[in-house]
Amino acid sequence: MRPSLLLAGAINLVATQAISASRCTPETFTPHLSSNASLIYAVPYGPNDTFVGPLGNYTDLPEYCAVYVNVSSSATSSYEFGLWLPTETWNKRYIAYGNGGFTGMVAFADMAPGLFYGFATVSTNTGHNSSVMEAGDAGWALNKPEVRTDWGWRALHGSVELGKVLTEAFYSEDIDYSYYAGCSTGGRQGLKSVQMFPDDFDGVLAGACAWWTTHQQNWDLKLATYNLPNNASHHITESQMDVLAAEVLRQCDGVDGVEDNIIMNGYACDFRPETLLCDSPSANTSTCFSADQIDTVYKIYSPWVETNDSFVFPSFAYGAEAQIELMIMTDDDEQDSPSGIAYPRDFVYNDADWPWQSLDFSTIQLSDQLDPGNATAADFDISPFKNKGGKLLHYHGFADGEIPTGSSIYFYKQAQKTLTPQGIELDDFYRFFLIPGMQHCQDSVHDAPWYIASANQPGAMEPSNVWSVPGFRDRKHDSLMALMAWVEQGIAPEEIIATKFYNDNTTEGVQAQRPLCVYPKEAKYIGGNWNETTAWECK
Repeated sequence: MRPSLLLAGAINLVATQAISASRCTPETFTPHLSSNASLIYAVPYGPNDTFVGPLGNYTDLPEYCAVYVNVSSSATSSYEFGLWLPTETWNKRYIAYGNGGFTGMVAFADMAPGLFYGFATVSTNTGHNSSVMEAGDAGWALNKPEVRTDWGWRALHGSVELGKVLTEAFYSEDIDYSYYAGCSTGGRQGLKSVQMFPDDFDGVLAGACAWWTTHQQNWDLKLATYNLPNNASHHITESQMDVLAAEVLRQCDGVDGVEDNIIMNGYACDFRPETLLCDSPSANTSTCFSADQIDTVYKIYSPWVETNDSFVFPSFAYGAEAQIELMIMTDDDEQDSPSGIAYPRDFVYNDADWPWQSLDFSTIQLSDQLDPGNATAADFDISPFKNKGGKLLHYHGFADGEIPTGSSIYFYKQAQKTLTPQGIELDDFYRFFLIPGMQHCQDSVHDAPWYIASANQPGAMEPSNVWSVPGFRDRKHDSLMALMAWVEQGIAPEEIIATKFYNDNTTEGVQAQRPLCVYPKEAKYIGGNWNETTAWECK
């Protein structure tokens, strides 16, 4: 029987025998590389050493061996991955972290907290190098089908496989359990792994999944076109978006039975934008909307439906206005290249001069036909993952203004329609959680509890080197530990408690906590202090 990391709901960091840092040399790893791989470095790091990363420096970490590998994936492409191996606190477990957007960068910010759990951690650059500031830029994909394939699935799978070989070679021991955590593109990568390579991971934690690549990426552009051109009568300004957000909160906050500035279900509100209509020709147009602008509001919050009622993509939930603003605002000098143009231009049409005005249903049809890079994770029959004992935790923020919450709901329902007729109960291996007030992968509006220690989240907290949920390092508060308890002990999560620290600083104390419920249940207010978990019940 394999050892358990979890004891009485809390983490147990009793380590295996320490590995000498002297083993962190090229000679240890090179004999175990595949013929198409080369070692870039293998360097030991102590607690006082600083690892210099592309987005920041990492220090005061547990001792580890940092490995970096390049793999040739075809005659015209290659990918890289980083592997960090604890030398004092390895828990005999392995975790891969995913990526975001079109960014080509190893997720060192997630690998660092992974070390504190005791994981051997791995992450890939997905086959190209670009920064988080270029997450929406895909020029690297133009006329490069093999590079797209690396981004679509090959770089993660290849990194995970070879990373496991190197990990076991370093420790001279087998890995007991393998996990995955990612959000956005990282969420898509997790679902893609479940579908294509069900043996890669024992447990997958996938958030705000950008799974429907051929539809969502084109929808990003469709959304931007609703508010173009900037001089049109239907164009909504930034100041008006703030007005819209305030009115949404006014109308929708109390729908859940308590006015606490948190919209528990953004799809449950029957919002009436007409309340914002300017009531006279002399009205202040920065605080009210014209009829044409009201039409734009309806478009933003409506699903994309095309010819013959062809469903393309779901809409945002009410409450996501803060991030929607970033998606639909285009500077005057960038109107020829609005948000979302990268995918159809660089992946689908392979035309650097493709004009956004050409976007129509035929773009969706061509995208579905090509599925560049085989990136879309739309195989809803995930029974092979279930049959090998895998567990999937899926989550999405209700205030996500980058990927509509409805996208994850749609995926869950499609999986349900596929698996239920086979006699498979989703709750046995797949549980889905919605997080009221949480934005895209991290942060929240109106101080809603959002932190569950998933991918991308520790790096958004202060001070540095946050890992798990300080003060609550257990399976009830930490989504990764909840997944581990499910995989290793068979304890399925009935709820996960989200935490909001004051100013998102763990040293300033807990401002609020709230239970997240297994979909389709929702947390219902039953009385008392709504910032405490006892005021809520999953129903």
